[in-house]
Amino acid sequence: MRGNNHKLQFITHYTDSYSYVDSARIALEGGCRWIQLRMKDAEERELRNTAIAIQRMCREAGATFIIDDNVALAKSIGADGVHLGKGDMPIVEARKILGEGFIIGGTVNSFDDILYHLQTSIPDYFGCGPFRETSTKRNLSPTLGLYGYKNIIRQMRSHGIDNPIVAIGGIRREDIPALMECGVSGIALSSSILTADDPVAEMREIVNLIFQ
Repeated sequence: MRGNNHKLQFITHYTDSYSYVDSARIALEGGCRWIQLRMKDAEERELRNTAIAIQRMCREAGATFIIDDNVALAKSIGADGVHLGKGDMPIVEARKILGEGFIIGGTVNSFDDILYHLQTSIPDYFGCGPFRETSTKRNLSPTLGLYGYKNIIRQMRSHGIDNPIVAIGGIRREDIPALMECGVSGIALSSSILTADDPVAEMREIVNLIFQ
């Protein structure tokens, strides 16, 4: 993947104050260099226009740009990759369409999920969660907490599996040190940034915390 960019991922979101594009701009200004565009239920034209705008900003900043779910859009605009949830296209099919030059991540909630993926494909990383309940995603899998991550990492190591694991789901700045101690490879954030008093400053604090 693009260096160690995956260690801190920002998932776009919107609020009454910020659009999807605004949220990506805030993350980039704060020093994050991995942006995933997630716009569930958006119309195709709106999604494409937003993706092109954010991709332009990512390229100017030297950041990795990932699109959630939409393999065809990622290929057509030349995004860096896609992230695929449990109900999305299988990773093995996405790899056939995109080839080896694209980053492909997959969502998991358990060690069994990891084994299931590895039967047919080798994703570049796993987005593993949720850490706790979050308002930015519907139909959540069971929350993991610190114990869940420790258990998954332990099982991965015992089986010689070293794919990067990125923790996601309701994570706040104060959670990060303990999560990194569990052995996860990275952290994905969304609403905790946009709800901060100063979102750009909050992202800078987290960048310093993770990359210190």
